[in-house]
Amino acid sequence: MMRVKLDRQQVSRGSLVLVNRNHPVTRRLGKKSLGLVGQGIAMEAVAAAQLNKLLKDQTDIVCVSGFRSREEQERIYTDSLQENGEAFTRQYVAMPSHSEHECGLAIDLGENRQDIDFIRPAFPYEGKCQAFRDKLPDHGFIQRYEAGKETVTGISHEPWHFRYVGLPHSLMIRDLGVSLEEYIRMLREKEVFTWNWQGREINVRYVLAKEGGDTVCHVPEDSAYQISGDNVGGFVVTWL
Repeated sequence: MMRVKLDRQQVSRGSLVLVNRNHPVTRRLGKKSLGLVGQGIAMEAVAAAQLNKLLKDQTDIVCVSGFRSREEQERIYTDSLQENGEAFTRQYVAMPSHSEHECGLAIDLGENRQDIDFIRPAFPYEGKCQAFRDKLPDHGFIQRYEAGKETVTGISHEPWHFRYVGLPHSLMIRDLGVSLEEYIRMLREKEVFTWNWQGREINVRYVLAKEGGDTVCHVPEDSAYQISGDNVGGFVVTWL
């Protein structure tokens, strides 16, 4: 087995970081980490590259909101409180430092129409929007806030909000029918999760981060592997 050392700060890095009311964004992206999608909307560079593959020659779908600084999220939250009230804002707008948009891995998509609602853009479960939605998991994206998961995610159902988690996790989350919160919890409870993907065996192991010093992960020699922090307290190690 090959030993991989990870420091504590890396818990907040990677495509599987969990961001919600209980787990704030602690790592701020610099401009060099960003790419552009759609009409100049910023996203984390790897996520942007995957989304651009789907957006090529696409005129019916538009990118409404991607990466936001903490200051921008604070302004959106404050404006919504004033314009829409507390109940609406708590349902649809995350508090500053608790929005996935601040980690650059989230994108709000909308149907291309004359009037687009910035907070709740229309993205129906039919026609070209649904066809686009169906393709997203093959490129590493999940619909983040599904109907029926409100008590788990803390956010109302949002058909327009998508989150990059990377392959093969997007397909696993889709097939299991779980939220990102439930997926991370499931991995933490299992020693090793094994899944068949495109005829290959995928192994996923959760490794708890050490409080002091480096955390050592073990992966098979000569294997293709990836490691992401979960922003909770550990690392998700995936290998073929």
